[in-house]
Amino acid sequence: MSQRSSFGPLLLAICALLVSMTSYQCGAAIAKQLFPMVGAQGATAFRLGLGAIMMLAVRRPWRTLRKGVGSRALWGYGLSIGAMNLVYYMALRTIPLGIAVALEFTGPLAIALFASRHRWDIGWIALAVIGLLLLLPLHGQTHALDPKGVLYALAAGVGWALYILFGQKAGAEFGSDAVTLGIAIGALLTVPVGIAHAGTALLSPALLPLGLGVALLSSVLPYSLEMMALTRLPARTFSVLVSLEPAIAALAGAAFLSERLDALQWLAIAAIIVASAGATWGARRPVAEPLPG
Repeated sequence: MSQRSSFGPLLLAICALLVSMTSYQCGAAIAKQLFPMVGAQGATAFRLGLGAIMMLAVRRPWRTLRKGVGSRALWGYGLSIGAMNLVYYMALRTIPLGIAVALEFTGPLAIALFASRHRWDIGWIALAVIGLLLLLPLHGQTHALDPKGVLYALAAGVGWALYILFGQKAGAEFGSDAVTLGIAIGALLTVPVGIAHAGTALLSPALLPLGLGVALLSSVLPYSLEMMALTRLPARTFSVLVSLEPAIAALAGAAFLSERLDALQWLAIAAIIVASAGATWGARRPVAEPLPG
């Protein structure tokens, strides 16, 4: 009975994390459909702006804020959320969803590798480099990726790494309210950029349902489910499961955006997934925080 009772919450947490990642990528697919109307900047404003409103209304974090608690980490966390989401959506303008996530995943991968001290870590580094070389636009083929899109995705990887580093400190200081406050701070960065780019198009009633869908699927639902998973899963299990996200993103791109990857690109994504999982599992001090929004 004790094994069954302990397995139930574990299975629930795994399911919550898988649903969270799927929701996140479905939201990104919807956001990409908004690009022709409001651009990547406007879609980011929808995601974080409406997401912040919904989460602030539900969580009301100001009720539990303590005086004297430091806010540098929180502001770093929130600004990294905003910057990461903005450059990630900028990448999605020109490269497929699965490839963008695979390139973005270099941020968490770098942190896991720096935290590891095992001899075989060099193997994970080599595998990740091979995957990146297969994805980077270094070839002359017609399907070579857009260089600007690749740079935006790699910049999103830097943002994801900063998100994790600042998120650890912000979570320790503000608890579960750090996510809500972080999204609100991220919105302060991205909403003005979205307004400057899209203007009054953001107020279009026809686009509001899509904007709400992006905010719900990419921010509110996944962050809530991830927080549930974080409290029930070992850090390494959480991190290894998150390594599946590039594959989930590629499947979402194929299902909702008709994005097709060739065999070499799938091989590259698989190499990055295996490198990420292996490096995270071998890390002495694994890092597991809520995914980017």
